[in-house]
Order: sequence, then structure tokens, then C-alpha cells
Amino acid sequence: MAEENNQYTFENPEYRKTYWHTCSHILAQAVKRLYPEVKLAIGPSIDEGFYYDMDSPFPFTPEILEQIEAEMRKICKEKLKLERFELPREEAIKFMEEKGEPFKVELINDLPEDAHISFYKQGEFTDLCAGPHLDSTGRVKGNAIKLTACNAAYWRGDSNRETLQRIYGIAFPKKEELDAYLQRIEEAKKRDHRKLGKELGLFTLMDEGPGFPFFLPNGMVLRNTLIDYWRQIHKKYGYVEISTPMMLNRQLWERSGHWDHYKNNMYTTVIDGEDFAIKPMNCPGGMLVYKTEPHSYRDLPLRVGELGLVHRHELSGALHGLFRVRCFTQDDAHVFMTREQMKDVIQETVRLFDEVYSTFGLNYTIELSTMPEDHIGTVEEWERNQDILKNAITDMGKEFVINEGDGAFYGPKLDFHLADSLGRTWQCGTIQLDSQLPERFELEYTGADGEKHRPVMIHRVVLGSIERFIGVITEHFAGAFPAWLSPVQVSILPITDRTAQYADEVKALLEKAGFRVEVDHRNEKIGKKIREAQLKKVPYMLVLGDKEAEGATVAVRNRAGGDQGAMSLDEFINILREEVEQKIIR
Repeated sequence: MAEENNQYTFENPEYRKTYWHTCSHILAQAVKRLYPEVKLAIGPSIDEGFYYDMDSPFPFTPEILEQIEAEMRKICKEKLKLERFELPREEAIKFMEEKGEPFKVELINDLPEDAHISFYKQGEFTDLCAGPHLDSTGRVKGNAIKLTACNAAYWRGDSNRETLQRIYGIAFPKKEELDAYLQRIEEAKKRDHRKLGKELGLFTLMDEGPGFPFFLPNGMVLRNTLIDYWRQIHKKYGYVEISTPMMLNRQLWERSGHWDHYKNNMYTTVIDGEDFAIKPMNCPGGMLVYKTEPHSYRDLPLRVGELGLVHRHELSGALHGLFRVRCFTQDDAHVFMTREQMKDVIQETVRLFDEVYSTFGLNYTIELSTMPEDHIGTVEEWERNQDILKNAITDMGKEFVINEGDGAFYGPKLDFHLADSLGRTWQCGTIQLDSQLPERFELEYTGADGEKHRPVMIHRVVLGSIERFIGVITEHFAGAFPAWLSPVQVSILPITDRTAQYADEVKALLEKAGFRVEVDHRNEKIGKKIREAQLKKVPYMLVLGDKEAEGATVAVRNRAGGDQGAMSLDEFINILREEVEQKIIR
């Protein structure tokens, strides 16, 4: 491989994937050299790095991982050539049986009888693999490899099967890139929304409700402020808001297609002998609302928003703070339109997304997800709708990448991946183009010709879910939310008991001006009060001593800039009001 060729650089996702996949084989070879009794399962590349699942009679402790890392570096220095070869299925089974690899034998047994099975050999080590790989272990820089974790994993994701150990790793072409990555990971740990959620009193997760978050008082202030903004921006773009029931009968979900295509993720129950499901999505309820009254082409596009609480069954191992939960408030909206309006509506929706994401200082990339194997509707309809999405965003000067086969079962979609302050990406917004549900629910509007026509629609969320977005921005801002979002905007810190009354007067005036304020009346030194307010990430602190009380002023401290000096309360109110109204990020 010629590394001078741009195709073979780490910026190329396919090369990066191949690099990390080769690292997983180097990991497996190192383990087999040191611990021949370990049985190998699978070792793919993933979004960030690679892993290998193994059946070991002993735990892979941090000390053992260090030994494995050292052996991996030796293998890289040996510059072993990776050679691909194939065997007929029966020979491949015998080959892996002789090597004592039962998991590999099981994988081969699942392949067609006439299949020729591919293997990759490097030195004394051979692994079952479809590839591709680098041509030599010397292409991997041994001093830029790090094994990052070891967790339990079920064989083939089945909790009834063997429990394996999964070793995770990361690697880069340069040691400096590895160091920067590890530093970013350490920073991410400090920003972990689960840690900050507890420290800042935002939310908690309890054993009594796994995957069902509890929001605490500060978290509810943050949540409601976010929802107020959501309503404000949607009113600006001409949306109306509805609310639909949390539980609807099986007949509805069969009609929508969810009972056939999504039932495994739905919670169901029986009422009066009839099957019901708790809604995993708001869409079918939105269809019923549309049908409550006749519509004319003059009504379209009809923009309907809903902050709907939905429930989805997630495996317990997949639950993760607010990022993966079993109930969440989806900031849903459905826009019903004529075919002629589709491009304009999609572009209008993207402009709304632009406004929202820029408010939080978040950039994004766009993915176009195309027709999956499990879909409804004709291929021609899918292709036509995919072209509409492509043309709409291309005409806006926006770029996108194709995510083949990952559309919703009813239509193609645009997914918006937000980049936070650490460069990590989060899939939040989506625009799904759908001509299937309007057909299934027999939605109609009267056209200019007086005839009945079928509308088309988009499903879209901008935040993704209130809960997940709170997790994202908590980590993005490291808990130091902009003043307009912060649960407490001002902390008043009286220096002595003599200024306690003045502190309460200042609090009352700030609250009258519409701000969220607390007073720290504890009998503590002012330095401790300031430190604790900073730990609570409060945007502004007002330090009040005898001088401030006598002069009716406030000594202002800014979370970002420290001491701002003394000023009149009116002057401070004007500064804070401008910061809140303009949603300034400091």
C-alpha cells in the first residue's frame, strides 16, 4: 500500500476502518501468543477503534492488557505480511476445529454449504475473516496503539449464550494523534452528563425504573426553558401544537405498519379484551388528528408539532444515561403538504434546524438514509422521494453522505449529526419523507380543481428528544449552560449578616425582572461561597458587602471572566437581560 496515495490516509473512512480491523487481528495474535488457551470469537472495527471478543478462563486485568499491548507493538515491528486464502466450507470447519476455535466453527457452519471461506494469515497466526486488511502489520504504528477497556459481552448478543470478554482498542498513524485522542477522552469523562447531572441536581436514574429518568428541580427548570424555546421557534415558523394519547389500540398500529415492523420495541397491554400499545412514536396519532376535519389545498402546508412522551423497549445493556432511555419526550412534528410543496417545505425545515443548532453553537453534517430491506411502498416511490431530499439540500449548498439502507421503513430520511465542543457527533435531528402513511390512513385534501387528492408528509424532530438533547448540551457546555438556559442565573453572596436584608431586596428585584436567582445566606467565608457557586456553574455571582449595601450597587463576578467590578443593579439587569434575550454563549 502506498501511503502517499490519498486513498490510504486516515482521513479516508474506508482506510481507517481497514487500519482498525487489522489492529483487531494484531490484538488476537498477541493474545494467542501469550495465552494460547483463550478462544477467539469476533473482532471488527467500530466507529472509534476496534474490539475483539474472547473466551478466557481468567479476567483480562489492566496489567494483562499492558502485556498484550507490548506484544502488539512487537508484532507491528515484525512487519508480518497479511496473506488471504480461501478454503471450501468443510475444509474450513476442519481447519478451525484443529485449531480449537469453536466460535469460528459455529460461524462457518452458518455459511452456505457451497461457500468458499476466506482467511487471513500473518506469521504463525491465521484468522477467519472476510477482510479487507492492510498488507503488513508494519503499516500499524505500534507506539500509537492503546487498549482502552475490557467489558463482558454475550456471544452473538444472546444472553442465553456464553459470556465473553470484549477488549476495546484504538490506534492512530502517529503517537501525537493517540495522545490527543486520550486527552479528549479524559475531558469527555469530566463532561459525562451522568456525572454532571448528579452534581448539578438535573436528573437521576434509579433501580426502580431502569431507563426511565427522574428529573429533579434544576433539571425541570432546564427542561422547561428548552421547551419554551422550542415552542417559540415553532410558532415563528407557523406550527400549531397538539397532544395525542399515550396508548392506542392494536388496530391503529396495524394500520400504521408498526405492529408488523416495530412490535418488538413496543410495550403492549390488554384492555377490555383488546390489544393496546403504548406509543413508540407520535405519527399515527397525528394522522388521526389530520382526519378530524376536511382540508383544502389552501390549508397546506399544515405544520403540526407535538411534544409527545413515547416509550420504546431497549435492551438493558444498551441503556446509557439520557442518551439511551426507555421513555422520552420526542419533539415531533408532521408537515402535511402537496407534492409541489415538498422541496420548499424540506428547505424551510432545514432553515429551522440551522437557527436552532446555531443557538447552541452546534455544527452538523447530513446523512441521507436510503431504502432498507424491510420497507413498505414501491421502489419507484422510494427513489423519487430520495431524489427530492437530495435536490432540496443540494440546492441549499449543503453537502451530504449516503447511509445505504438505513431509512425508516416508510420512507427515506435526512439525519443531522451534531458536532459538540469536543468534536464528537450526535444524531439528533431528522427529516423523514413519507408518502406511505397518508396512503394507509387515507388522508385527503381538496385541490384547486375541486377533486380529492392525497397529501404527502414529513416526520421531523429537531432536538431528537428533550432528554437526549439535554444530555448532549450538558456535555457540550460541560454543565456551564448559557445564562438563558442555566437553572440558576444569579447567585447572590452576602459577605456578612449585615447585608442579608440588602441581598433579599436585590433578589426580589431580579426575580421581578424575570431572572432565576438564589441567595447564599450561610455563615461561610465569601471565598467558599464563590468557589461553590463556580462549582454549581452559575453564570453570575453578586458579592454584597457593606460598601455595596450603602451605595445600592452590586459587585459582579462572571463565571467566564471573573471579577467584573461594581455597578448599579439596573446596569447589571440590562447586561443580563441582553445576554438572555440574545441567547449569548460566553
